[in-house]
Amino acid sequence: MRFSKTCLKNVFTVVLIFIYLLLTAVAAFLAYQTISDFLVKLNHPVTSVTYKEVDSFSPPGIALYPGKAQLLSCRHHYHDYIPPLVDPGKPQEGDCLIDEVNYFGPFTNQKEKRALVVRGPSDVRNKELIFMQFSHNETEEDFSAITYMLFAKFSDLTNSANKSDFMRDCERNYSMWTFSGGFRTWVKMSLVRTSGKINESVEFRQESTVVKFNDKRPESEQSNQLFFAVFEWRDPFINLSIVTANPWNSIAILCGVFMALFKAANFAKLTIQWIIKMRKRHLRNKARELNQIS
Repeated sequence: MRFSKTCLKNVFTVVLIFIYLLLTAVAAFLAYQTISDFLVKLNHPVTSVTYKEVDSFSPPGIALYPGKAQLLSCRHHYHDYIPPLVDPGKPQEGDCLIDEVNYFGPFTNQKEKRALVVRGPSDVRNKELIFMQFSHNETEEDFSAITYMLFAKFSDLTNSANKSDFMRDCERNYSMWTFSGGFRTWVKMSLVRTSGKINESVEFRQESTVVKFNDKRPESEQSNQLFFAVFEWRDPFINLSIVTANPWNSIAILCGVFMALFKAANFAKLTIQWIIKMRKRHLRNKARELNQIS
């Protein structure tokens, strides 16, 4: 019976150690997974997205690079309505606020650029839009397009001490788009603001639709290719992306995992000490029995 109890205790001890080792392995795996997630979050912080409704936007800056093309007209319209064209291809009266800036680009310092910066629409509730018409009389080119760039506030340019440096920085930080000749390109803009701990970045997103221009001018005038562009806000919402989840939030989970590892190691240590103690007691009892017999 004593042998059976001792054997049972040893089996129970082995099972207990196995359980502790299994728990330690699970805790180590969780630590590895947590560290991996920590490294991922360090490179890709988690953000939350909210939408802020506004009645109007700050007028953006629409920087156009027409090259040899000529701006024929630039007018404001409302409620998604553009009147029928009258004498397309000929200069017409406009009502846009335009600032011309010459500067050397950040990537091509030897080449001077000419930018026509138009004050963009702001009244999103009344669907304010800007309709522009360009003419290009060069026919030897294989492809014809006009490049443009958007930045957050037209007032940033007018209030800038050095407009050339301002435009150079904008070109370095913002994307460029194009619209082609012979079409009307309708650009609908939306604004995304991403806020971090220190800095805030502004990004424009846009959707564009292209419609072919049916040229009804006399054939002798059709050598001048026409470009049409429309800019308006897509909706009255600003996309606010806020960095909410910091990679350091994983430290709390990591501490919990390491605490579990410590507890498992401590349990294993106490178990081994208990086994050694029980073994010594068993040997003392056995020696005492042998002495009594002798």
